[in-house]
This record gives sequence, C-alpha cells and structure tokens, in this order.
Amino acid sequence: FNTMQPDQTELLMRLMCERVLIIDGAFGTMVQQHHLNEEAFRGNHPLLCTHTHELKGDNDILVLSQPILVEDIHRAYLSAGADIIETNSFGATTIAQDDYGLGFLTRQMNQAAAAIARRVADEFSTPSHPRFVAGSIGPTNKTGSISPDVSNPAQRNITFLELVTAYREAVEGLAEGGADILLVETVFDTLNAKAALFAIESFFEASGQRLPVMISGTITDTSGRTLSGQTPEAFLNSIRPFNPIAVGLNCALGATLMRPYVAALSAAADCAILCYPNAGLPNPMSETGYDETPEEIAASLASFAQAGLVNIVGGCCGTTPDHIKAIAHAVRPVTPRAIPASQSA
Repeated sequence: FNTMQPDQTELLMRLMCERVLIIDGAFGTMVQQHHLNEEAFRGNHPLLCTHTHELKGDNDILVLSQPILVEDIHRAYLSAGADIIETNSFGATTIAQDDYGLGFLTRQMNQAAAAIARRVADEFSTPSHPRFVAGSIGPTNKTGSISPDVSNPAQRNITFLELVTAYREAVEGLAEGGADILLVETVFDTLNAKAALFAIESFFEASGQRLPVMISGTITDTSGRTLSGQTPEAFLNSIRPFNPIAVGLNCALGATLMRPYVAALSAAADCAILCYPNAGLPNPMSETGYDETPEEIAASLASFAQAGLVNIVGGCCGTTPDHIKAIAHAVRPVTPRAIPASQSA
C-alpha cells in the first residue's frame, strides 16, 4: 500500500494554501481522439481477447489492455502543468463493469490504474514541484435515492450495502496501486457518495492507513441542485462529517454556469475548494463534444481564482491538455482561496 505520511498530507495542504493547484482534464475526450475499435479495447490481455461481451467504450479496461496509451494521456496532462492526475478508474466498480461482464476484474483494474498513474507522476515529481495521484471513484451507473420506475417511487435497483461493497473493492485496489488521494467525484446522488465514503472509512479502519479524501458533486442544471435534489450547501452538510480535505463541483456545466454554485460552496466550506467544469455545454457537432476553447475556460477559472473561490482547478468533459495548459498559465499568478485555520493548520 501507499501510506501517505502525515507530512505528505501537510505538504498537499500547504501547497493548496500557497498556490492554485491544477487537476488534469478529461480522460474520455483523449481516448476518443484515438478512435479505438473493439480489438484495441481488448488488446493482448488473455482474459479480454476471448471475452464474450463487447468491450468497445469501456475506457476503464484500457489500464489492462492499453497501459501505454493510458500512460501517454497522463504524461500529456502532467506536461501541460497538472499537479494532480486522476486514475483511469472512474467506472471501475463491479456495478458499472458488470454491464461488460467484467465485474470480477475491478480490483485489478483499480490497482493497475493507480500503479500506472503513480509511475508517470513519479517521473515528473520533483522536490520543488511534487505531483499527486488522485484515485478516481465515480458514482456508478445506478442510484440509491431515486426509483428507476416513475410509477413505483419506492423501488430501487441497488442497495446501500451493495454500493458499499463495490466501492470498498475499488478503494482497496486504488490504495494498493499507490494513490495519494481518494477522489469521490461527479456525485449526482449523495446517498451513493455516502456509500463510497463509508467504504473508504471502513478501509481506513481495517488497514490502519489514511489517505486524504476529496469529494466533488455535480449540479445537473441551472436549478442549482444535484440530481437527488440537494443545493450545494445541503450537499456540503451531508458529507462534512467525513472530513474531506477538499470539496467541489465538476462536470454537467461549463464554468460560467457553475460559478454561483462554486461560490456558495466556497462561502460555506471549512476545507479547500476544487472546481473542474466541462468545456461548456455539450455540442455533438464539436470534435470533442464541447465548444469552449482553452482560452475561454482559462479566463473563467482565472476569474474564480481572482475572486478567492478556489484552491484546485482543472477540466472535466471536453477538456484536453491544451485546456489544462491554458488554465495553469492563467491561475499561476493568483493567490488561492484562504482555507479556514482549522483545516490549513
């Protein structure tokens, strides 16, 4: 296991107080540019070559079938200025991978995803500019709070315990592979997030190690609420007992539309704030599926930083290394949001 020592956690906290840190951009956007076919998704992996399900589109399996490609994407983001890279494990839970018949490989997928990111981060890391690996933990493709049947509000297609079990396996793999941080991200249902956080805490207690935890929610539209109905402040209060090192928002919206919700979180949170929006709203006619240019998203996030709202910024869907490079350049001279003394001390 990677046991992040207290001085390393303190280093991360100190850096978030000294400058605005950069988290990387979208992984799927980069994969799409390679136009991989079914054979490429299977690679030469012995279990995947003869697998009975179609695997095209399962980006998480690339850590086993195309590890060099995954390395190259991480390397591109680090070269662009990322301080934190996310593991390619967003959908690497048994719940999501069962759609591909690959639930039995999820621990191995998470371990490999973290090991690849760790290896590349270590290539770039220096004493004056350390790089960190954030273990990406996505929301799964099921929801614990919302019925899948509009005529039966009480129905659920997943239980809290099933979510906890799936998340615990993912967390174990990410820790084994060397993640520095655990990032519960794109939270559309806070009950799912609580299952992930419960799994993380149970892993900490069982293993005797503890990693910093970051949590990022998703405001699904201009109603200003998550899919399960919470405002940013309600979302924050729901996950506050888990003592995250940072909370924030990602995905769904571009930076301009996201700003009031980031501001609400920033005003209420007693920890660091992260924000990594999409490159604007979706546009199927665009090459990346999104229209916002590197200069546009960089200007928006720089204004967030200048207003004292954020400690970590980056990009989600539709962003590329060019976006991250522009963001890093734009926020470099800006002082980050002041973290309350109880957290930054």
